[in-house]
Amino acid sequence: MKRRYPVIDVKRTGQNIKYIMQLRGMTVKDIQSFLELSTPQSIYHWFDGRNLPTLDNLYALSELFCLPVDVLIKGNREFEYRPINNVMYRRMIIYYKKIVQLRECYTAGTMT
Repeated sequence: MKRRYPVIDVKRTGQNIKYIMQLRGMTVKDIQSFLELSTPQSIYHWFDGRNLPTLDNLYALSELFCLPVDVLIKGNREFEYRPINNVMYRRMIIYYKKIVQLRECYTAGTMT
């Protein structure tokens, strides 16, 4: 019987948290300190897929990584967070295109 609701993949979620942490140049010690954990074992358990961070820790990690909680969690849901749906992201794309356009005009000599 196929489930009708999304299920979190504990292993992929832990690997995703580790990947984001590495992209940000953070260490396990940094995460431990930020979350005020007494030992780093729980973080390694997340990475191994043995368990998930608590909801409070997921919320704190989303703040630390500047990402929505949905981006940290991986599962079988068909919808994935896409920045293109984010208003701020779309605004940045518009600004970027304007900057490129202005740069092209400047280098072509059409601007004074």
